[in-house]
Amino acid sequence: MTTRSVKPSQDAGQAPAGPVGPEPLGPIVLKLAPVLELTDDHLLRLCSLNDALRIELNAKGELEILPPANPRTSIQNANLTSGLVMWARADGTGLGFDATAGFTLPNGAIRSPDASWIIKERWAELSDEEKRKFARIVPDFVVELRSPSDRLGYVQTKMREYMDNGVRLGWLIDPLQGRVHVYRPNAPVEELERPETISGEPELPGFSLDLKPIWEPDF
Repeated sequence: MTTRSVKPSQDAGQAPAGPVGPEPLGPIVLKLAPVLELTDDHLLRLCSLNDALRIELNAKGELEILPPANPRTSIQNANLTSGLVMWARADGTGLGFDATAGFTLPNGAIRSPDASWIIKERWAELSDEEKRKFARIVPDFVVELRSPSDRLGYVQTKMREYMDNGVRLGWLIDPLQGRVHVYRPNAPVEELERPETISGEPELPGFSLDLKPIWEPDF
């Protein structure tokens, strides 16, 4: 049974600790300016040389480095991505992306959502060269899956950044607390308590994600 409630977004410093214990420390942040300014090509090479790490660039030009996902989180993310990609193929109106895709947002941040989707017509407007780099395009839909190494307030801040930069629908799936936070621009955050499924309507017509593999990844 799905329980729904609507709550405003929490500030990063006010996020409650999950049932598994205190909040983790979150990403390692490396400040580069004014010593070094990374170009897109530099960052691409850096990510390629350190492909075991999750590396993003925030709007301040700082690197944010997170460790690789643990095996259980990897199972959860694989089920999440495969569900989106299979629907996208059948639907045909857009393209699904996994966690390795990096997008340059209007605020200058380079983010890699755990899963994302872009309308085909928008993607087609980019050149082949742009598609081979951190494409300057905002996904229409993003998902972030909270792992044990993710501070909840940090991921919530990323979700608000996505909305502020043009994403139309965002899901923050939190297996640690058994919740899904649904984000839309200029709207309160909708909080769902351990739903069995979640619908992408109306932004993604016909898309529904089975969340049992997220809540019970070992079965």
